[in-house]
Amino acid sequence: MTPPKSEERSIILRDIERIAEMQEVEELQKEVWGMSDRDIVPITQLVAAKAAGGVLIGAFEGDQMVGFVYGFVGYERGSLSLHSHMLAVRPAYQNRHLGYRLKLAQRDRALEQGITRITWTYDPLQSLNAHFNFGKLGVLADEYKINFYGEETSSFLHRNIGGTDRLWVTWLLESPRVKERLEHPITEKGLPREWETLSPLVRVGSDDAPVRGDLAESLARDAALIEIPGYIRQLQQDRPQLAAEWRQATRWAFTEALAAGYLVQEFYRSAGDDRPRGVYLLVAGKTLEDFLEH
Repeated sequence: MTPPKSEERSIILRDIERIAEMQEVEELQKEVWGMSDRDIVPITQLVAAKAAGGVLIGAFEGDQMVGFVYGFVGYERGSLSLHSHMLAVRPAYQNRHLGYRLKLAQRDRALEQGITRITWTYDPLQSLNAHFNFGKLGVLADEYKINFYGEETSSFLHRNIGGTDRLWVTWLLESPRVKERLEHPITEKGLPREWETLSPLVRVGSDDAPVRGDLAESLARDAALIEIPGYIRQLQQDRPQLAAEWRQATRWAFTEALAAGYLVQEFYRSAGDDRPRGVYLLVAGKTLEDFLEH
């Protein structure tokens, strides 16, 4: 695993234990996501979840909390899991690998408890999160949740984007795939050449609008592609109708592909022209359990 850079070593990761620190977790939710009191996870829930085996880890620079990761114990597919509900880093401390360090610490805590599977959700239109989840951590996904949190929440992330759809990802902590990915993250800037001839279910058009492909043609091979724009937040701000069109198009693409038996395996970023984009690679005939095999 990539060690932290020297300038990051002053930030210490440790379990959050005190009520005062949990109050900081409440405030960080508001700062990072613009949440109202109605939508934050409150201290009472944090205390109860932690007492029942949940994981709550903070990143501290001196006495200041600059990030945290929170997950609660779940039961999925016949076994215990940890559902990672939130990971937040103060804006001034982002792009310093803190999110990665927090996820590794969360993985360590889960394994100490005998839990080998962590799940979480994220908006599949967020390309940076997609790269982090698939390229750096090695997650997989076989579930798509439409309006998981309802039509909208108080967070600015959910405005002008047509709903709170989420991709449900699974991190198989001891799988060969994850161990290999933690040692060798994906750094390619574009789709591997072997997949370039595939016709995407959705692609980025010349005006940044989503262009739907032929469903039968796109799902006729062992792999399928779904493209997304590189900066959905910019579209939310400047062209909200277009952002909502992307939600509808990708909702269609993911739900159709997953219903047809595909699994989301990788995400690649591309800056080949003046329109940065990302592309998901989905594969047919595989299940999560296939990646547990040695």
